[in-house]
Amino acid sequence: MSEQPAFVPDRQPLDEHAAASARAYAADQRARVDVLASVLEDIAAHGYPSPETGVLWEEARDAHLERLAGEQPRVA
Repeated sequence: MSEQPAFVPDRQPLDEHAAASARAYAADQRARVDVLASVLEDIAAHGYPSPETGVLWEEARDAHLERLAGEQPRVA
């Protein structure tokens, strides 16, 4: 391995609004990952839930589409 530090390109700073948007997006994604992790941990500890306690995929899809329709547009 080389003893020289890796090249890091210069970065352009974000304006306050763009930085706030990036932080809000990161927080939203972190929350989603936390929910997924907790579901996986529950499955690992207790096994899969029974099909009778689940939600039909059509209902889950429609609820998700409603949530998407109500969100503010975001820039990634």
